[in-house]
Amino acid sequence: MPKKYIKAIDALQEAQKISLAPFVFQTTVSLKNLGVFDFIFQNVAKGGVTLTEICEELSISEYGLGVLLEMAESSNIVSMDERGRYELTKIGYFLNYNPMTQVNMNFTQDVCYQGLFHLEDAIREGKPAGLKELGSWKTIYEGLSQLKPEVQKSWFDFDHFYSDGIFDEALKIVFRHEPKLLFDIGGNTGKFAIQCCAYNQDVNVHIFDLPGQLKVALKNTAEKGFGERVQGSEIDWLSENPKIPAGADTIWMSQFLDCFSKEEILKILKTAANAMDSQTELIIIETYTDRQKFENAKFTLEATSLYFTALANGNSKMYKARELMELADAAGLELKDDISLGEFHTLFVCKKK
Repeated sequence: MPKKYIKAIDALQEAQKISLAPFVFQTTVSLKNLGVFDFIFQNVAKGGVTLTEICEELSISEYGLGVLLEMAESSNIVSMDERGRYELTKIGYFLNYNPMTQVNMNFTQDVCYQGLFHLEDAIREGKPAGLKELGSWKTIYEGLSQLKPEVQKSWFDFDHFYSDGIFDEALKIVFRHEPKLLFDIGGNTGKFAIQCCAYNQDVNVHIFDLPGQLKVALKNTAEKGFGERVQGSEIDWLSENPKIPAGADTIWMSQFLDCFSKEEILKILKTAANAMDSQTELIIIETYTDRQKFENAKFTLEATSLYFTALANGNSKMYKARELMELADAAGLELKDDISLGEFHTLFVCKKK
């Protein structure tokens, strides 16, 4: 990215915004949770609402609401006219109503906020030092099924928001060769396995995941009536010699490899390659930082990398496409298709060399 010219006074203003960013974020979360944003927006037709009107409607003290709205106005989240009436700015509207922003905010607040305090320790130690704020596991994946309900919801909402939207498009590619057996690596809640079985009545799916998540995935697939077609095996990809059996027509890894370091990814891809024959397709879907059309998407992915650092595992990140290409090549795989999916994703189809 080329150097950008900025006046000193503007640079100082931006520096203050960064130095006090947690105050702005917590102000936004509080106004949202207290219902202030909704109430202001509901009254936009009458030209906004006063501090007193908001306080009376929502039973908030004038002092408490006052300090929040002052910060929000300085941050261009709300505006106040000469009559003292508040309205949401465009920024305020998106903070409260844009689905991507809502998912990101809940993930930051419920999953990441306290853990990010330990980011420096995580960098120094190479371990997820902030994970202790959520539980006593080596990685967050071991504890997903044990997270507090509100934390778990925000984690899965974040995960699903950046994956579910591309499943319909991806299924057409997955089933163009009519696979009979699909390995779902990192099956999560079983959502993709369910969609595969609903899409094609002949396919069988085998999920490989950690014990807690595998139990959840198999329960969910059975409840949807696919218990006979979906099986599962426990696997720990961080163990010394993880293995999967041969026999799959397709091996599916969606937003899975970004949960591992480069060295671990290479081991996983070599394991997959060893289980493949010349006809097996390995499908990898990721959100690459160098494949994003918009800066806000790239920014979100780079922030997600810090979640991996501080809380998830201490050593993974959101990668560039060329990094995964190099790792696939080193694992003995050949890239056959490179397909853009939806707004954020790229699908690689690999075969054994």
